[in-house]
Amino acid sequence: MKRYAFIDYATQGYTAMVAVIILALHGDAVQNWGWLVGAHVLCLVLVHCLICASAARPANKVLDFLRNFYPVLLYTGFYRETGSLNQMVYTGYVDPTFFRLDEWIFGFAPSFKFMDTFPQMLVSEMFYFSYFSYYLMIVGVGLALFLRERRQFYHYVSVVSFVFYVCYTIYIFLPVVGPRIFYRELVDFDLPPDVIPADVPIFPASVQAGPFYKIMHVIYERFESPGAAFPSSHVAIALVTVYFSFKYLRKIRWVHLVLAILLCLSTVYGRYHYAVDVAAGALTAGLMLPLGNWLYARYGMRTQKGNVPVSSP
Repeated sequence: MKRYAFIDYATQGYTAMVAVIILALHGDAVQNWGWLVGAHVLCLVLVHCLICASAARPANKVLDFLRNFYPVLLYTGFYRETGSLNQMVYTGYVDPTFFRLDEWIFGFAPSFKFMDTFPQMLVSEMFYFSYFSYYLMIVGVGLALFLRERRQFYHYVSVVSFVFYVCYTIYIFLPVVGPRIFYRELVDFDLPPDVIPADVPIFPASVQAGPFYKIMHVIYERFESPGAAFPSSHVAIALVTVYFSFKYLRKIRWVHLVLAILLCLSTVYGRYHYAVDVAAGALTAGLMLPLGNWLYARYGMRTQKGNVPVSSP
């Protein structure tokens, strides 16, 4: 269908795939699974109707906005949903394996040692701001490209969404919480006593006093999905946004790159991720970005009839 583009195929495909996964694997692990399947079917229908309506009424500004931004509006819901689905295949979390892998590679636990070595507020706030900048990167680059050149925006949102969907799929089958699982007050989950390290360092008072630490604490309290740490979508998506800065927004590319590097470090510093999560996030970006570009070039073009000029990356 010419009204559809790669972003639509990817979003509809992910929505349908997850509905099938729930139907096939829900067992006793997913409460209200019927409602979730119904929500996915409804999403499929509404997105299809939106695509058709926008093609029929290209001058309608509300439809135009929704047509362009609907995948972004779905990110949080899809992300939160993975926390309800990640016990279908594996019961519990794989964190002990990932924690020990970090220790085996480095000889110590980077997610504990990093903050303990640099507990100063100025250092911690630099890292927590860098972690927070993830949200600014996604929205900021998207808005800049939307206002600057629609063709570039379509390319951006298509590839970013594709990488998100890959990460979400992995989260459903491989639940990893991250180092926060060792802090009972942060994550409501009891680890077996034999996997808890002898020394779990506290969060220094100097770190907890920082405003960006507090902002991220609120965000994680309200929006975090348990089991969505491997690969780090913060790292994967941040690196994808850097690619688009280098491609389309060259004036900010070096500042963006430095901020993204600090973000990668901050995921470990803030005890959100194991170091192997960061490596996996970078690998995900390295593999899925060229694949997303290829898929966009092949399937990403909508015709003028669909209110989008023909384009290529």
